[in-house]
Amino acid sequence: MINETPRVRFAPSPTGYLHVGGLRTALYNYLFARRNKGKFILRIEDTDRKRFVEGAVENLITSLKWCGLEFDEGPDSGGELGPYLQSQRLHIYDHHVQELIKSGHAYYCFCTSERLNALREEQQRQKLPQAKYDKHCLHLSKDEIENNLASGIEKVIRLNVESNMKIIFDDIIRGRVEFDSNNIDDQILIKSDGYPTYHLANVVDDHLMKITHVIRGEEWLSSTPKHVLLYDFFNWEKPQFAHLPLLLNPDRSKLSKRQGDVAVEDYRAKGYLKEALVNFVALLGWNAGDDKEFYYLDELIEKFSLERVNKSGAVFDLEKLNWLNAEHLRKKSDEEILQLLKEEVRQSSFADIQYSDEYLLKVISSMKERVSFVHEYLSKSPYFFKEPNEYEQAAVAKSWKPETPDQLKKLCETFAQLDNPTKEDFEHAFIKTVDELNIGKGKLIHPLRLAVSGLSTGPGMFDILFILGKDEVIRRINKAIDTLKN
Repeated sequence: MINETPRVRFAPSPTGYLHVGGLRTALYNYLFARRNKGKFILRIEDTDRKRFVEGAVENLITSLKWCGLEFDEGPDSGGELGPYLQSQRLHIYDHHVQELIKSGHAYYCFCTSERLNALREEQQRQKLPQAKYDKHCLHLSKDEIENNLASGIEKVIRLNVESNMKIIFDDIIRGRVEFDSNNIDDQILIKSDGYPTYHLANVVDDHLMKITHVIRGEEWLSSTPKHVLLYDFFNWEKPQFAHLPLLLNPDRSKLSKRQGDVAVEDYRAKGYLKEALVNFVALLGWNAGDDKEFYYLDELIEKFSLERVNKSGAVFDLEKLNWLNAEHLRKKSDEEILQLLKEEVRQSSFADIQYSDEYLLKVISSMKERVSFVHEYLSKSPYFFKEPNEYEQAAVAKSWKPETPDQLKKLCETFAQLDNPTKEDFEHAFIKTVDELNIGKGKLIHPLRLAVSGLSTGPGMFDILFILGKDEVIRRINKAIDTLKN
């Protein structure tokens, strides 16, 4: 047994941002660990120095923690089996690859890029199913190898894959998986810069960190036979594998930035709630066996199992994410939304204006069923934060008649007589004015809405009046009369 309790890891490369596919991998590992009272480990696979992006590690950690995925061991939290940055573990990989060389399961390769390119072109000319290294350097003599090493000739270290073998492993999601070793290349394990490739570092680290379950994306399935060979060559117990389905665009192509946002940071910047994003991503390839779609993180922990993960690709449906965001927002208390709204205001063009909590809570109450994002409190009802300077032209043309200014002045006179009016007081005063003018309600309520909000739609008219207050309402009506008199 590798370890008495489950140990899983999320092992991203720091190449710039956290892809939503990476978030799903991290989430499933996290849910599996929490559901089974295990450990969730973050390991940064930063051995590809050409693709390394400065600040990406910090960004990954920030994004994971924003989503609520707290890891038990990792670069900033430590742990007994670290370090958790692969670039700090190079001596470990060097030691283990030397073991493979001694046992004949790996070998030095001194082939130049020119020879490798020529070999690849020849194999393509022969229309071979795939390009493979021809094991040329496997047959170098001991003296040739030692001379090349002493001369400092550029080298890599390759895995020695035997021919005519069946490599078989069980996948929790896909069942029995079988590969023919004749289709597997002699994978590079140590690059010419001395850094290990993913394949060597991944297997060595998973073993030394006592990883019991490797839960990762389907794109790594074809690499798994190489990893299985390494486990066998080291005589190590293999973890259980689970390869998650691809994430797809609506047209069934692989999810890519060409067709929309793919970074967690993008969705956060657009105002998606972390609860909604986590809920949505959890359902990309998994379900609990029922029709339920709304989950909080603790509910996902309770329900999650790898056996319920699908094999087929999962379509990234933005409409569903938007729906979930609206649902999660409406489930929040007004006090919770208040804190989010205050932060939104601080980052907006209204930041220099002071709004009381009492005022903002009224705005929240009136708009809660009309918004799907916190920022829509500002974009859909800007009139709660600043008086309108422009008026919806189609509404002006439709509802602002020559007699409208006099009718609104009459309404202002009635409003002025109110003392600290409630919503109902405004409504009664409005009805009184309509009756005195002997006109239909629509003749007055549409220009009234236009005057105080600048728009033709929104929450209940008398809710708006109550929130804005008598003095502000009268001032806005008079401003509209002056602005629209021509």
